Amino acid sequence: MQKDSRFAANIHNRLQPLGFNETATVHLNLTPAELVEHALRNQEGSLTDTGALMADTGKFTGRSPKDRFVVRDANTADSVWWGDINIPFDADKFDQLHQKMVAYLADKELYVREAYAGANPDYQLKLRVVNEQAWHNLFCYNMFLRPANGADTSWTPDFSIICAPGFEADPAVDGTRQTNFAIINFTKKMILIGGTGYAGEMKKGIFGVLNYLLPHEHNTLSMHCSANVGKQGDTAIFFGLSGTGKTTLSADPNRGLIGDDEHGWTPDAGIFNFEGGCYAKVIDLSKEKEPEIYDAIRFGSIVENTRFIPGTHTVDYANKSVTENTRTAYPIDFIPNAIEPGVANAPKNIFFLTADAFGVIPPISKLDKSHAMYLFMSGYTAKVAGTEMGVTEPQTTFSACFGAVFLPLHPTKYAEMLGQKMDENPDINVWLINTGWTGGSYGTGHRMKLPYTRAMITAALNGQLDEVKFTKHPIFGMEVPGAVPGVPTEILDPRNTWADKDAYDHTANSLAEKFVENFKKYAQFANEEIMAGAPRVAVEA
Repeated sequence: MQKDSRFAANIHNRLQPLGFNETATVHLNLTPAELVEHALRNQEGSLTDTGALMADTGKFTGRSPKDRFVVRDANTADSVWWGDINIPFDADKFDQLHQKMVAYLADKELYVREAYAGANPDYQLKLRVVNEQAWHNLFCYNMFLRPANGADTSWTPDFSIICAPGFEADPAVDGTRQTNFAIINFTKKMILIGGTGYAGEMKKGIFGVLNYLLPHEHNTLSMHCSANVGKQGDTAIFFGLSGTGKTTLSADPNRGLIGDDEHGWTPDAGIFNFEGGCYAKVIDLSKEKEPEIYDAIRFGSIVENTRFIPGTHTVDYANKSVTENTRTAYPIDFIPNAIEPGVANAPKNIFFLTADAFGVIPPISKLDKSHAMYLFMSGYTAKVAGTEMGVTEPQTTFSACFGAVFLPLHPTKYAEMLGQKMDENPDINVWLINTGWTGGSYGTGHRMKLPYTRAMITAALNGQLDEVKFTKHPIFGMEVPGAVPGVPTEILDPRNTWADKDAYDHTANSLAEKFVENFKKYAQFANEEIMAGAPRVAVEA
């Protein structure tokens, strides 16, 4: 085994539990500059004019949920929420695939990263990641928490990842659906990822692990949300699927950024970020609209699946020729107002973000506990083009807890924990924010303007809506404010933005029916308080 100069004497002991022998060239915990150098040498990418590394993910430009598996064994058989989201995988097939991956990597140049997940030391996972590609290892440096310089990382990891985009499974032999796969084994404490270059599979793999371990073993609510904190220590969290604005809306220059995507809420110590970086969409990115994210794309950052303006090394953020799911990954301290370590008090304001493709949901509304619980379990939004394989245009969807695809446990577990948090913190305000369409459905109306959304959130955070008169939505029951500073009054009631009011009523009722139909699968688990948050479907003549 050729060893990088940083290798301690016990490096074989570090990799031996993962099945690796001493035949590979291995680099341990390289710096970002070294990883960029290796990536350029390996022709894995090129530099932009800001110094960021631009790399392509290949065939897969988003996650592949149908190829995500969990090993079913004695530890998981009765606890995991099995089905289309958590697809069971045979333990023997996992071992077979693991051995084949190790054999494939035996003569490759490997990049090993040792890092953490979880900013609260009491709830932290020690990680060891083995990458086939240098830029993937840079991604892990950016996205996971980085040990202090000189820290001893010769630990026994709590979880490991082996990621080999060049290795493809044989579905007929290996038990996968296709040649690509991402498989979590909670007993072996290992994730295998192969056949895909989409770096987000590593990030979301560890998120899935934490979504299992924290609620199941530590009474801590794991959340698919961004979070920031004001100067007075008031924390806000933002739930929402990819593309609804979690990263954009939490990157507020007037508030400290805790994290943009994944957090835990402990029984007694507030919230904490799982990650050490941000993974933001960059389609149509501009310095004017999102200056913090724009300026974070510099040396050490990664941009995925973007393209240059012809004849330059300047990224054309409007170019979606590869995918609409173009992304950047950067360390959180590239955001000037980032909070490190990423810990904060329990939230004072909770925002549910939805990209309503029907143009029915108000741009801002306030929720009581019943409506909050119902809407949390519903998780209504729209899939954004390119975020998942096969999605080429926005599609409405219901995703429990605004992240069902990342939940190893039944959604009711997370919803019940959120309800408990609301009971324990009665001063919390819960808001529903529509970052989607207004003035009509998708194709007729238009997307809500970002400055208006920011103004509405700022007003909620600053208490400017405390004395405003609210009106109950006749179908969905949320409370709609009559005025918001800096926002035209006429857009607050979505019905006013439609030229055809009867068409709005019909569309709103149709969407309500979809909510009711979707919730049938949870009804047997939901108490009366939750069911009281259901929309009121009218019987149309």
